[in-house]
Amino acid sequence: MTAKQTLSIIPENILVNKIYEIRGLKVMLDSDLAELYGVETKRLNEQIRRNIDRFPEDFMFQLTESEWQNLKSQIATSSWGGRRKLPFAFTEHGVLMLSSVLNSQQAIQVNIQIVRIFTRLRQWLSENRELKYEIEDIKRKLNNQDKNIELVFSYLDKLMEKKSGPRKRIGYMPDEL
Repeated sequence: MTAKQTLSIIPENILVNKIYEIRGLKVMLDSDLAELYGVETKRLNEQIRRNIDRFPEDFMFQLTESEWQNLKSQIATSSWGGRRKLPFAFTEHGVLMLSSVLNSQQAIQVNIQIVRIFTRLRQWLSENRELKYEIEDIKRKLNNQDKNIELVFSYLDKLMEKKSGPRKRIGYMPDEL
């Protein structure tokens, strides 16, 4: 299978919509990954439990009840079904590690696609962060210019106040002898 074919296994927008931000990390849920890999969520979690040493907390963590409720409330059309246990969330590294636990061809190809999307997201965020800093710099400069313009106008006001008093005559004055 070529790289081009790898990208077309699952539409990119579907994968991107399955990436959430939880605890400040971009993650994917176990149920979404199981669906993408073509396995049941409980089978995916069985493999994870059998290989738990491969999944430290920065690779995978279990959502709290409030995180789970908050996530469900953010998604209007829910297809979560009934779960007895709180879902696991996998970071990019956790998704990578899943490829060593799941050996099906579909899991490998989907993993490659997911990792590429995570990489693009990281690159996009990095590029936008630089853009954000540039915009902040422009705002700061504009703010300074506003202050300078206000200062110029206050000087002009002071000059106008001085002009409104009696004026001293300048120029030729006839001799009064």
